[in-house]
Amino acid sequence: MATLPTNAPEKAVDGSFSFRARIGECEIEMAGRREDVLRTIKELPKLFADVQKASQAFGQKSTARLTVKAGIQKKESQVENLPKMGRVENCTDAVLSLLGTDWGKWRPHTIDELRRALRANGLHYPGRTLMGTLTKLAGKNTVRRWKTDAGTVYILAEKEVLA
Repeated sequence: MATLPTNAPEKAVDGSFSFRARIGECEIEMAGRREDVLRTIKELPKLFADVQKASQAFGQKSTARLTVKAGIQKKESQVENLPKMGRVENCTDAVLSLLGTDWGKWRPHTIDELRRALRANGLHYPGRTLMGTLTKLAGKNTVRRWKTDAGTVYILAEKEVLA
């Protein structure tokens, strides 16, 4: 098993505890109360085994990036570094462009975060248009989505063929 990189656990400014590690192609980030994060770290081997069993049950031949988050507390005054996008033709191009940036690849984002990033770039799509676009992209396996405590999150699908 790979060793954890030098990203040591750190105490966040707002009082929550966060931890991020990369093991091979997999990156894990946890944030929340210190006790919750440390308890989740102890459960990682079981979590990875469960994810592997689930993907085998569906006959998946691709791997997905897993991000684990526990009890995230955000500060309202925190400045968000939203990405700058070039000119796009439609909502689909806008979403793919946005999720293709470093901001979009770093972690999955909620629809509110995506909407805020699009508006920061002068793009104002109605909620139904954005939701329909994300649903269509998820159906084509271009975007992955799943439910979290914060709501449904979206990230570009990464396909890697297993040997």
